[in-house]
Amino acid sequence: MDVDNDVAYAFGDIGCWSERTEVHKAASLGQASQLQRLIDSGASVNVVSVDSITPLHEACVRGQAECVRLLLEAGALVDARNVDGSTPLCDACSAGSLECVRILLEHGAKANPALTSRTTSPLHEACMGGNVHCAELLIAVGACLEAYDLYYGTPLHMACVSERMDCVKVLLNAGAKVNATRLHQTALHHAAKTRQVEMIEMLVEFGANIYARDQHERKPVDYTKPGTAAADCLKFYENNPMSLQQLSRLSVRKSLGTSALKTVVHLDIPKALINFLCYK
Repeated sequence: MDVDNDVAYAFGDIGCWSERTEVHKAASLGQASQLQRLIDSGASVNVVSVDSITPLHEACVRGQAECVRLLLEAGALVDARNVDGSTPLCDACSAGSLECVRILLEHGAKANPALTSRTTSPLHEACMGGNVHCAELLIAVGACLEAYDLYYGTPLHMACVSERMDCVKVLLNAGAKVNATRLHQTALHHAAKTRQVEMIEMLVEFGANIYARDQHERKPVDYTKPGTAAADCLKFYENNPMSLQQLSRLSVRKSLGTSALKTVVHLDIPKALINFLCYK
């Protein structure tokens, strides 16, 4: 996009496109005192650079929590979008800054911003980076477990593609649909491709369909090399049906849905059974 160089940039303009400003720089570097001086002198906290990045985006992607707080208190738009459609919360989750995520949510950031063809959700970003504590916080405030990204699918798909075992477990325990598909590919297909045996075992324990076929009519085992641990693991599950005990656990979990963890701990049953139902 061409910018008319004859039009001067006004220091206090909100939303004006500019080169990267001193506010952007201070926010990115975590220079809280300098940022406060700029704010006090009238600098706009919502000025955007030519790629639509605000100072708040800069602070979040660098994990500069104090600058995030200063910007928001000065009126920064908490859900501003950059040229790719990402919000500051997406950037904070990608950076793995739990404190920035907390501050943004306290100031009303949307855990479920509308997705575009170029964006992923904050939960996708947390799972891509393996930032499990950010993922847990997002889930606690109602982040959609089935948010759908055009390129990856659900956050569970993203966690499996990125080989983030901790995030896979958090998502499954929270009630993410283990057999959700993108182009008929399930999370188990991705785990098989990356040959993650522990991940394969966990997905199957949560009810993954080992016979699911993708758009190429291939099962998860078809993406493994014969004789490898991943292939042997999937072949074992194909040849050995689930126990009645496991089927019962899956049935209980399915009936409780996303409220399973909150509900199970209050059941009047032995602690061992509670731990079993919670996959502890």
